[in-house]
Amino acid sequence: MAESFAFDQYVLDLDDRQLKKAGAAIELNGRYFDALALLVKERGKLVSKDRFLETVWRGVPVTDEALTQCVRTLRRQLGDDAANPHFIATVPKHGYRFIAPVVTVGEHSAGALPHPADPKSQPYRLVVGAAGTIGGGIAGFIGGLIYGFLGASQPLQPGMGAASVLLVLLCLTILVAVLGGAGVSFGIVLSGTRPRFRRWAILGGALGGLLVGGFTKLLGLDAFSLLVGRSPGNITGAFEGLIIGGGVGLGAFLAQRSTSIRRGALVAAACGAGAGLLVSFLGGRLMLGSLDLLARQLPGSRLRLDNISQLLGETSVGPITHAVTCALEGALFAGGVVGSMLTARRELGSRVDQ
Repeated sequence: MAESFAFDQYVLDLDDRQLKKAGAAIELNGRYFDALALLVKERGKLVSKDRFLETVWRGVPVTDEALTQCVRTLRRQLGDDAANPHFIATVPKHGYRFIAPVVTVGEHSAGALPHPADPKSQPYRLVVGAAGTIGGGIAGFIGGLIYGFLGASQPLQPGMGAASVLLVLLCLTILVAVLGGAGVSFGIVLSGTRPRFRRWAILGGALGGLLVGGFTKLLGLDAFSLLVGRSPGNITGAFEGLIIGGGVGLGAFLAQRSTSIRRGALVAAACGAGAGLLVSFLGGRLMLGSLDLLARQLPGSRLRLDNISQLLGETSVGPITHAVTCALEGALFAGGVVGSMLTARRELGSRVDQ
């Protein structure tokens, strides 16, 4: 009995030579079916023009346009977009690659149960969302180290003052980044799993950031008012979460086009940096801006953010420091979240047949 392959809403039945969507057959001629079968069986791998000629056309001379038309037809039948592919990605001057997670199933089990590599399944959403949460935490750890070392009021070696600053900043930035990563990444995976709705990932990330940002700000303001009897002021919250979450969602959407995790993470980081600059331009605050407010509200604070400002030519946290750090924070957060989500997606796809 020949194997069948399931991906997204489709089942490719090699025995009956049919492509089905939700049980309904999709018409494909013989060569186009063979081309799709080759791509699916080699999922994740580059399929060159020579390989198509050898396997699909069996050595019959054809022009490049014949292969281009074949792939164009397959994309149309799958509802795919060449500019933002979900199934068939073009590797310029080399060939094509099938990039969607594929499940190898038996004839009678095809589509019976959701597989963890299926973007619509709960396991997929949990794993990829959790990966994004972890990626946010890693970004918070890196940011906390940077701000901790640069913002300490004295060297680490002589005493525990600077070490305490470093530890507190690490815990604070990791906590905020984990909460933000959870909201944004789960917002993305819950709203952007189907090909035609992937643009909703931008809205999903923005809404996730909005909810977590609003909750975090409310909790932080209440905690400070309760503990020290004063509000720290307009710290980062729902507004900033909305913009940064939207930037991460845009990065996740654009990263779908990338053929490597590193490139996808860099694309997301660029989107995050742009979102951070937008926050700064609109008068919002991210982590460093919020820490600056806290330091000013608590005169006995050991946190000295002027050390960071001096590196950028300012005596205190001014517009240049604010803009640069907002961009860096946005880039680090978006790159960490999206890079981790892409890694989880690839791991799920690579373990389908194991």
